[in-house]
Amino acid sequence: MQIESQPFLVTTWSDVTATGDPGDSGLSVSHSVSLRWSSCSDFPNTYSWTNRGRHEDNLKTYLMPNACSFGKDFDWRSPCEALGVMTDLCLISVPLDKTSLTSVEKLKRTIAKTSLASCCKFHIPELKVGILDSLLSVSDDLSKLDALTESVIKKTCQCMKEVMEQSNDKVLENALANGVDLMSYVTKFQWDKAKYPTALPLSSLADIINKEVSQVETELKTRAAVYNSVKISLQSLEHKDGPFQTRGLNDIIRKEDLVDSEYLTTLLVLVSRGSYLQWERTYESLSEFVVPRSSRKLYEDKQAGVFSVTLFKRAVCEFKAKAQESKFTVREYNFELEEEKQQEMKKLSVHKKEQYGIFVRWLKMNFSEVFVTWIHLKALRVFVESVLRYGLPVNYQALLLQMDRKRSKKLREELSSLFKHLDPTATTTSKTDVSSDIPGICPQEYFSYICFQINTNVLEIS
Repeated sequence: MQIESQPFLVTTWSDVTATGDPGDSGLSVSHSVSLRWSSCSDFPNTYSWTNRGRHEDNLKTYLMPNACSFGKDFDWRSPCEALGVMTDLCLISVPLDKTSLTSVEKLKRTIAKTSLASCCKFHIPELKVGILDSLLSVSDDLSKLDALTESVIKKTCQCMKEVMEQSNDKVLENALANGVDLMSYVTKFQWDKAKYPTALPLSSLADIINKEVSQVETELKTRAAVYNSVKISLQSLEHKDGPFQTRGLNDIIRKEDLVDSEYLTTLLVLVSRGSYLQWERTYESLSEFVVPRSSRKLYEDKQAGVFSVTLFKRAVCEFKAKAQESKFTVREYNFELEEEKQQEMKKLSVHKKEQYGIFVRWLKMNFSEVFVTWIHLKALRVFVESVLRYGLPVNYQALLLQMDRKRSKKLREELSSLFKHLDPTATTTSKTDVSSDIPGICPQEYFSYICFQINTNVLEIS
């Protein structure tokens, strides 16, 4: 018996017209919209309407219907539109006996009526089973490998956010799998037989995945360390917004502001705005070797000003001590050394940009690779546990469920009720999230059906 995929919403925009000045709040917009479900007996085939609105800030605001009557609650978004936060994804597996197939049909009808979730068939090829002992060993290995892969995905996402210095949404826009958005990849999953030949033993497939993920994890650490080293080196030289004692000053000090001869030197002194008069009255008395009337204000902000003062080099230590007693902050400054730092900073800045481009491309490519690997790993786990739980010959159905976390408890209760016949001793209620290293087993519960969560928490970067 063939199980059809849950229908998806197809939206068509047509006849969009606008009149008036785009900069004028009186711009009128007229458009027609058609909605069509790919297949759904519970809804009419097509809805359409024409809507008009006024342009204020964003034209897109008005490219949505204000109201329409479908005769029942309607969710404008396709349930599989995007892999976003606050969404649970899980793979379930049930045997293809008559009772289970009837339960699957009931599940589809319940989902269609209540919008508890979206449901679609998840295609897993026929793999090489092997002997029971090897299956048990592979099951344990896959459990550990699943945790490792999930960890690498989370680290890669976090690294993308830190390097790109963007919001979670922007980072997720760059998180693709085989060039498509993550939800599209998961819902339209096709086993990559070239990368993971189905003729290989399950243990060999696990080894391939382990090698790929471990390699990405190692390289991620190395590349992140290299990039962060360049970034930290550049930050240590910049200090444009740092304290006066450490920040670079070549952007506010000119070479002609300084005296540097065999006997004379210029010091820079930070004076609070309330102490300007005190400085002017006392700086010449801080040492007898201060050049009279040599002080000039070079820069100031809301808190303080930078003053120059010229004196004999042999009096620098004496002047610093006396200035500190008067709560003036002194900094020696060498323009040539600062110029060298500026040149080094420019080189590091160019190097950082190069490393940024290389690293971001690597992160995008390897996020895609690891995510694709992860979904294959989930499929592999479903296959192995289905054989262990339901026996031979291989005869099961895998389904992908997407649900809002707020409604996941209700859906799991429905699943437990529908598939209770598979194991009457299993729990009928859910107290924790569906997450486990063993199919259908959570920290405090056991399900009658096989269930693996695709943990979208890994994408919720902090």
